[in-house]
Amino acid sequence: MISLSFSFLDLEYFLLILVRVSCFVFVAPFFSMNNTPKRVRIALSVFTAMLLYTTLTPAAGVVYDNVIEYAVIVAKEAITGLLIGFAAHICTAIVNFAGAIADMETGLSMLMLMDPTSKQQASVTGVYYQYVVMLMLILSGMYRYLLGALADSFLLIPVNGAVFKGDHLVSTMVQFLGDYITIGFRICLPVFCVMLLLNAVLGVLAKVAPQMNMFAVGIQLKVLVGFGILFLTTGMLSGVSSMIFNEIKQVTVSFVEGMM
Repeated sequence: MISLSFSFLDLEYFLLILVRVSCFVFVAPFFSMNNTPKRVRIALSVFTAMLLYTTLTPAAGVVYDNVIEYAVIVAKEAITGLLIGFAAHICTAIVNFAGAIADMETGLSMLMLMDPTSKQQASVTGVYYQYVVMLMLILSGMYRYLLGALADSFLLIPVNGAVFKGDHLVSTMVQFLGDYITIGFRICLPVFCVMLLLNAVLGVLAKVAPQMNMFAVGIQLKVLVGFGILFLTTGMLSGVSSMIFNEIKQVTVSFVEGMM
């Protein structure tokens, strides 16, 4: 017969850990995909919280006098988990930005697909980049790094120990927006450069042979050349995944520093 006993202090501390873990799981990339069953995410959150609870000791800072103060502590833990997961989530959106620019250059910007991972409209190239890069990130161990970062956050930011530094978080977001545009243009740079040369060639042909309808010819050439460049640059996506992974590490560390 199994005999299990615990105090209210242990239960309250476990629930606070569960709040941070569950908020992280429902926001972080790979774990928060809509095609991942909610039961799996809930089970992962509870199992991870149990493992963390066995390795952590109840913090002395979890002291409150009434329900309202405990609710404030719960809100702090929820915001902490959301910010850590959000830091990794926004980095994976870079490939969607790069895909939107590539589709705008190749003439596929009017063709939108329903992304099953986010249930939102996305460009064709953006969905292609997202699936391939996410697969490479999973193979490179991104999920292990995210879970490790979540576990280390309890050592750097104890329960009820989060101190939100607005200036640091805002400066991190501003720096990320600069990296967002830079990395996005680096990803779609081959398509952008080839389309620029193709537009120059079409402009010269329009002057040499004005009787040709360069608008109709250009649309077909752009789509054909665009798909050809995407096929030829497939081998470069491993470097793209490395850039995204490094950006995830930098932004996640910076967000954690903004809450210490």
